[in-house]
Amino acid sequence: MNVLVLVGSLRAASTNNLLARAAVRHLPAGTDVTFFEGLDALPFYSEELDAATPPAEVARLRQAVADTDAILIATPEYNGTMSAVLKNAIDWASRPRGAAAIAGKPAVVLAASGAGRNAVWAREDTIKALRVAGADVSEDSFGIANSWKAFDAEGTLVDADLDAELASLVNRMVRIPAAA
Repeated sequence: MNVLVLVGSLRAASTNNLLARAAVRHLPAGTDVTFFEGLDALPFYSEELDAATPPAEVARLRQAVADTDAILIATPEYNGTMSAVLKNAIDWASRPRGAAAIAGKPAVVLAASGAGRNAVWAREDTIKALRVAGADVSEDSFGIANSWKAFDAEGTLVDADLDAELASLVNRMVRIPAAA
Protein backbone atom coordinates (compact mmCIF):
# COMPACT_ATOMS: atom_id res chain seq x y z
CA MET A 1 0.00 0.00 0.00
CA ASN A 2 1.18 3.51 -0.85
CA VAL A 3 0.13 6.42 1.38
CA LEU A 4 0.59 10.04 0.38
CA VAL A 5 0.85 12.54 3.24
CA LEU A 6 -0.09 16.18 2.76
CA VAL A 7 0.75 18.50 5.65
CA GLY A 8 -0.93 21.89 5.48
CA SER A 9 1.61 23.63 7.68
CA LEU A 10 4.82 24.83 6.07
CA ARG A 11 6.83 24.79 9.31
CA ALA A 12 9.00 21.68 9.62
CA ALA A 13 8.52 21.69 13.41
CA SER A 14 4.75 22.17 13.26
CA THR A 15 2.53 20.03 15.45
CA ASN A 16 0.66 18.96 12.31
CA ASN A 17 3.89 17.57 10.92
CA LEU A 18 4.41 15.76 14.24
CA LEU A 19 0.82 14.47 14.10
CA ALA A 20 1.25 13.15 10.55
CA ARG A 21 4.48 11.42 11.55
CA ALA A 22 2.80 9.93 14.63
CA ALA A 23 0.03 8.60 12.39
CA VAL A 24 2.34 6.95 9.85
CA ARG A 25 4.12 5.11 12.67
CA HIS A 26 0.85 3.17 13.04
CA LEU A 27 0.79 2.05 9.40
CA PRO A 28 1.54 -1.62 8.76
CA ALA A 29 5.11 -2.64 8.02
CA GLY A 30 5.82 -2.51 4.31
CA THR A 31 3.59 0.50 3.68
CA ASP A 32 5.25 3.01 1.37
CA VAL A 33 4.81 6.54 2.72
CA THR A 34 5.52 9.73 0.79
CA PHE A 35 5.41 13.13 2.45
CA PHE A 36 4.69 15.51 -0.42
CA GLU A 37 7.13 18.40 -0.28
CA GLY A 38 6.37 21.55 -2.22
CA LEU A 39 2.82 22.62 -1.40
CA ASP A 40 4.23 26.13 -1.07
CA ALA A 41 5.57 25.93 -4.65
CA LEU A 42 2.14 25.32 -6.20
CA PRO A 43 0.74 28.40 -7.91
CA PHE A 44 -2.72 29.47 -6.80
CA TYR A 45 -5.29 27.54 -8.78
CA SER A 46 -6.26 29.29 -12.01
CA GLU A 47 -8.03 27.89 -15.03
CA GLU A 48 -5.63 29.93 -17.14
CA LEU A 49 -2.72 27.89 -15.75
CA ASP A 50 -4.64 24.62 -15.87
CA ALA A 51 -3.83 23.87 -19.47
CA ALA A 52 -2.85 20.72 -21.35
CA THR A 53 0.60 21.16 -19.82
CA PRO A 54 0.13 22.42 -16.25
CA PRO A 55 3.00 23.92 -14.22
CA ALA A 56 5.63 21.34 -13.23
CA GLU A 57 4.75 21.37 -9.51
CA VAL A 58 1.08 20.80 -10.35
CA ALA A 59 1.95 17.85 -12.58
CA ARG A 60 4.14 16.44 -9.78
CA LEU A 61 1.30 16.76 -7.22
CA ARG A 62 -1.24 15.19 -9.56
CA GLN A 63 1.10 12.29 -10.31
CA ALA A 64 1.76 11.73 -6.58
CA VAL A 65 -1.99 11.64 -5.91
CA ALA A 66 -2.60 9.33 -8.88
CA ASP A 67 0.16 6.94 -7.73
CA THR A 68 -1.14 6.56 -4.16
CA ASP A 69 -3.62 4.16 -2.62
CA ALA A 70 -4.68 6.53 0.18
CA ILE A 71 -4.12 10.10 1.31
CA LEU A 72 -3.45 11.18 4.87
CA ILE A 73 -3.93 14.90 5.45
CA ALA A 74 -2.87 16.95 8.47
CA THR A 75 -4.07 20.53 8.59
CA PRO A 76 -3.65 23.35 11.05
CA GLU A 77 -6.60 25.59 11.79
CA TYR A 78 -5.99 29.13 10.58
CA ASN A 79 -8.71 31.69 11.32
CA GLY A 80 -11.27 28.96 11.83
CA THR A 81 -10.58 26.98 8.65
CA MET A 82 -8.06 24.78 6.86
CA SER A 83 -4.71 26.04 5.62
CA ALA A 84 -4.66 27.84 2.28
CA VAL A 85 -1.82 25.75 0.84
CA LEU A 86 -3.80 22.59 1.52
CA LYS A 87 -6.98 23.98 -0.03
CA ASN A 88 -4.96 25.00 -3.08
CA ALA A 89 -3.48 21.48 -3.38
CA ILE A 90 -6.96 19.95 -3.22
CA ASP A 91 -8.14 22.38 -5.91
CA TRP A 92 -5.30 21.34 -8.23
CA ALA A 93 -5.79 17.62 -7.52
CA SER A 94 -9.53 17.96 -8.28
CA ARG A 95 -8.91 18.84 -11.92
CA PRO A 96 -9.54 18.07 -14.67
CA ARG A 97 -13.15 17.25 -13.83
CA GLY A 98 -13.97 13.72 -14.86
CA ALA A 99 -10.31 12.65 -14.77
CA ALA A 100 -9.07 14.12 -11.48
CA ALA A 101 -6.26 12.27 -9.73
CA ILE A 102 -8.07 12.60 -6.39
CA ALA A 103 -11.37 11.11 -7.59
CA GLY A 104 -12.23 8.06 -5.51
CA LYS A 105 -9.02 8.15 -3.47
CA PRO A 106 -9.49 7.12 0.16
CA ALA A 107 -8.53 9.99 2.46
CA VAL A 108 -8.40 10.66 6.18
CA VAL A 109 -8.10 14.06 7.87
CA LEU A 110 -6.06 14.89 10.96
CA ALA A 111 -5.61 18.29 12.58
CA ALA A 112 -3.64 19.75 15.46
CA SER A 113 -4.46 23.10 16.96
CA GLY A 114 -2.93 25.23 19.67
CA ALA A 115 -6.45 26.22 20.66
CA GLY A 116 -8.87 24.12 22.66
CA ARG A 117 -11.40 23.04 19.99
CA ASN A 118 -9.43 20.19 18.37
CA ALA A 119 -9.31 22.09 15.06
CA VAL A 120 -12.88 20.98 14.42
CA TRP A 121 -13.57 23.70 11.83
CA ALA A 122 -10.39 22.94 9.90
CA ARG A 123 -11.28 19.25 9.86
CA GLU A 124 -14.86 19.92 8.73
CA ASP A 125 -13.74 22.26 5.95
CA THR A 126 -11.02 19.89 4.77
CA ILE A 127 -13.46 16.98 4.66
CA LYS A 128 -15.95 19.12 2.73
CA ALA A 129 -13.33 20.25 0.18
CA LEU A 130 -12.11 16.67 -0.31
CA ARG A 131 -15.63 15.35 -0.81
CA VAL A 132 -16.47 18.05 -3.35
CA ALA A 133 -13.19 17.22 -5.10
CA GLY A 134 -14.31 13.60 -5.36
CA ALA A 135 -12.15 11.89 -2.73
CA ASP A 136 -13.53 9.00 -0.68
CA VAL A 137 -13.11 10.68 2.70
CA SER A 138 -13.38 8.80 5.96
CA GLU A 139 -16.37 9.76 8.11
CA ASP A 140 -13.97 9.86 11.05
CA SER A 141 -11.26 12.44 11.55
CA PHE A 142 -8.81 13.12 14.36
CA GLY A 143 -8.10 16.38 16.14
CA ILE A 144 -5.82 17.49 18.92
CA ALA A 145 -6.33 20.56 21.07
CA ASN A 146 -3.51 22.39 22.84
CA SER A 147 -1.12 20.69 20.45
CA TRP A 148 1.92 22.53 21.74
CA LYS A 149 1.87 20.19 24.76
CA ALA A 150 0.59 17.01 23.06
CA PHE A 151 3.96 15.58 21.95
CA ASP A 152 7.12 14.55 23.76
CA ALA A 153 10.65 15.38 22.56
CA GLU A 154 10.59 12.39 20.16
CA GLY A 155 7.32 13.51 18.56
CA THR A 156 5.19 10.85 20.23
CA LEU A 157 1.75 11.70 21.55
CA VAL A 158 2.01 11.89 25.34
CA ASP A 159 -1.62 10.85 25.86
CA ALA A 160 -1.79 7.08 25.34
CA ASP A 161 -5.57 7.19 24.80
CA LEU A 162 -5.16 9.77 22.01
CA ASP A 163 -2.42 7.67 20.44
CA ALA A 164 -4.66 4.59 20.55
CA GLU A 165 -7.49 6.59 18.92
CA LEU A 166 -5.08 7.73 16.21
CA ALA A 167 -3.88 4.14 15.68
CA SER A 168 -7.49 2.97 15.32
CA LEU A 169 -8.25 5.61 12.69
CA VAL A 170 -5.09 4.79 10.72
CA ASN A 171 -5.93 1.08 10.91
CA ARG A 172 -9.39 1.75 9.46
CA MET A 173 -7.83 3.89 6.72
CA VAL A 174 -5.56 1.11 5.46
CA ARG A 175 -8.53 -1.25 5.24
CA ILE A 176 -10.29 1.04 2.77
CA PRO A 177 -9.96 -0.56 -0.67
CA ALA A 178 -8.19 1.60 -3.22
CA ALA A 179 -10.31 3.03 -6.01
CA ALA A 180 -10.30 0.91 -9.15
